[in-house]
Amino acid sequence: MATLHVLRVFTAADGGHGNPLGIFVDGGEVAPERRQPIAAELGYSETVFVDDPSCGEMRIFTPAEELPFAGHPSVGTAWLLARERGPVAALHPPAGEVPVRYEGDLTYIAGRPDWAFPFEAVELGSSAEVEALTEPPTEADAVYAWAWVDERAGEMRSRFFAPGLRIEEDEATGAVAVAMGGRLGRPLRIRQGAGSELLARPLADGTVEVGGRCALDEVRSIE
Repeated sequence: MATLHVLRVFTAADGGHGNPLGIFVDGGEVAPERRQPIAAELGYSETVFVDDPSCGEMRIFTPAEELPFAGHPSVGTAWLLARERGPVAALHPPAGEVPVRYEGDLTYIAGRPDWAFPFEAVELGSSAEVEALTEPPTEADAVYAWAWVDERAGEMRSRFFAPGLRIEEDEATGAVAVAMGGRLGRPLRIRQGAGSELLARPLADGTVEVGGRCALDEVRSIE
């Protein structure tokens, strides 16, 4: 049996919303060949297996494939390790070293914009247009629909559809926030999905920091 923690990452300030995430803190207990089937069975947009909690070595799986980097799994894993084992200075997914920073109830990670999986960004005219979508605005495998709420303040409204990853709609997508922070070159406050909140900020070394709040919903054993 292995222990699964179920989180919501990038919650709103009141603790609502956020993107569900499954994490096996002792991921070494799960055989490599079982990880993809377990991620598909659980059905979260991503599931994390932490191979070494002391240094943050981790692997990330969508229901369809393994990812070298993803934002909400990285933020959630950094938060959960601090809660269960102690704060970490960095995580180590296959893409490379991911610095971690804690600030009050916010957890931040930093990644390179080119680590994000390929997606099409579609800017719409208003947040109402984003909210009115009933399907992806294009036929791309991954589509980020967004609009400014207050361009001067860097506030945007967004939704992310990823049929190519077998994700109908992702509630909060940290890797895309990293990529958008890099593309727009400015700090962003993003409301995504039903009401999740993400903060993104380009750094001097070319990486982009993304952060937010997390909440633990459930701990259970998986055979």
